[in-house]
Order: sequence, then structure tokens, then C-alpha cells
Amino acid sequence: AMSKSAVKISSDLLSNPLCEQDPAFLEMVTAFDTAMKRMDSFNQEKVSAGEPDPPSLSGGTSVIPPRACRFSSVFPSLNVAVKRREQTLQDYRRLQAKVEKYEEKERTGPVLAKLHQ
Repeated sequence: AMSKSAVKISSDLLSNPLCEQDPAFLEMVTAFDTAMKRMDSFNQEKVSAGEPDPPSLSGGTSVIPPRACRFSSVFPSLNVAVKRREQTLQDYRRLQAKVEKYEEKERTGPVLAKLHQ
């Protein structure tokens, strides 16, 4: 019902006489109308597929619904970024442990040089 209302609002805006006067406003409203129609068609597909709602935080066993995993193939760059972040985090932790080890040692010339590195 909400997406149908959003489509109705965008259609009403598109038929507004102000759109004829300002081309920039017409372009924005047209983009909004297209987005609302796409959202409505997506919601209709979802309803017709009969997909259940994602589990709640209180009752579900996981925070991320299982069907969200299928979107991982749609956004491969995000998966690469997550993997890169995890690798960087592991490198940071490893280097932080090295720094703490050198800080605990006696402050000699070679230790200070390695600590500075």
C-alpha cells in the first residue's frame, strides 16, 4: 500500500503545472516517478513470490536473513571490499602485537629502530 501511495504521489507531482515551467524540476520529478514505479514493481514481485519476512532480532537465529546471501553475487565489489578490510584488520593486529612486544623490551638502539619502523 505504501509503494502504491508513493507511485500516486509521484504521478500527481508529474502532472503538476510547475513541471511545465521549470525543466530542472520536471527532470527531478520524472526521476522520482521512475524510481517509485521501479520500487512498486519490485515490491509486487516480492509479494507475488510469497517470500516471508526476515527473522526478527528477538526471535530469529541470525540477524541477516538467509535470502540476503543471494545478493552477495550481485555486489561482488562489496565482497572484495569486506575481504580486503578483514585482511587489513588482521595485518593491523599483527603489527600492533609487534609494536607492543618491542615496547616491552629494553630500549636499545636496534629495538628503537625496529619500533620506529
